[in-house]
Amino acid sequence: MEFNYNIEGGNFSRAGTASSEVKKILKQLNVNPAVLKRIVVALYEAEVNVVAHAYEGTMQVSIDPAVITVVISDRGPGIPDIDLAMQEGYSTASPEVREMGFGAGMGLPNMQKNCDKLTIESKVNEGTKVTMTTFF
Repeated sequence: MEFNYNIEGGNFSRAGTASSEVKKILKQLNVNPAVLKRIVVALYEAEVNVVAHAYEGTMQVSIDPAVITVVISDRGPGIPDIDLAMQEGYSTASPEVREMGFGAGMGLPNMQKNCDKLTIESKVNEGTKVTMTTFF
C-alpha cells in the first residue's frame, strides 16, 4: 500500500494532518498499538519539522505486511550539521515557532527513538530527505 501527502511549510493549523491519516490506516490494519504509537510519534515529529523549517514537503508512506517505510522530503534550508541537529535540545527554530510551543530540539532525537532505522540526507539551501523504517 502506498500513500502520499503534501505538507505545507509554515501552516501549523495543518501540522499533524498526514500523521493522523496514517494513524487511521494503521489502526484499520490492526497494527500492534505499541508499534502504532512509535510510528505516529516519529511521523508527527517529521511532519512538524517540515512545517517549522521548510517551504514545502511530501510524505510518502509504504506499508507492507511486516514493515512501514516513510520518506519525508522537503524544499527548505537544509541541515548544515546533522550530528549536531541529532542532539537533544538543539534547535534552529525561529522565535515565532518556539512561541507556538514547537522547536524544543526533540524532533530528530524522537524520530530516531521511535523507528527502527533512520536515514537523513540534507543539502544546505536545497532541502532534506528523511527515511524512517519500522518493522511490525
